[in-house]
Amino acid sequence: MLALLLIMNPYLFGVGNITARLSLILILLFSTFFMPVLMIMMLKKLELIDRIELTDRQDRIIPYILTGFFYVVMTVFFMYHPDMPNAFTSFMLGSTIALFVAFFINLFSKISIHTVGMGGLVAMTIITIWQFSYGVIMVYLGMLGTLQVNSILLFAGIVLLAGLVGTARLSLNKYEPLDLYGGYLIGFISQFFALRFLF
Repeated sequence: MLALLLIMNPYLFGVGNITARLSLILILLFSTFFMPVLMIMMLKKLELIDRIELTDRQDRIIPYILTGFFYVVMTVFFMYHPDMPNAFTSFMLGSTIALFVAFFINLFSKISIHTVGMGGLVAMTIITIWQFSYGVIMVYLGMLGTLQVNSILLFAGIVLLAGLVGTARLSLNKYEPLDLYGGYLIGFISQFFALRFLF
């Protein structure tokens, strides 16, 4: 989503500051991907979880809590960062809300966190197109010029990607279709809830 916002409206993050944008991408990757992966590997090494894949609901409890901590820290950081656009802060807040709702549901039933993420991406794509697009998205390619992408094609591509993720999760035979639909719904609704809260 960060890449999509940077492509659709690079001026949201300041004019021409490539270093700041790269730093933002690295901070986000570190806190929402690398640290959770490292924690899961440590939990496995300490034998606090059975499998790295977290197929058992009980194995997901500690990783959810630890990952949620990093998401909360990043969301608060972005909320109080003077140069952070509301569009991205809203996305982080929506992702954090979705993560904690998924955690709560996980206590009673299984839900696909992958489809939660994809539902959030679909919702944020709709919001971003609605706020920053006029039917065409301009992708700045530097010396190569500018590429025009139809907003509907972009949206269709994101929906297709979300469908492929759901299909892949279903093909593992570890989820029921309801687990996937619930994930999409939580991710989708959380983004609109966060948008309502911040705007």
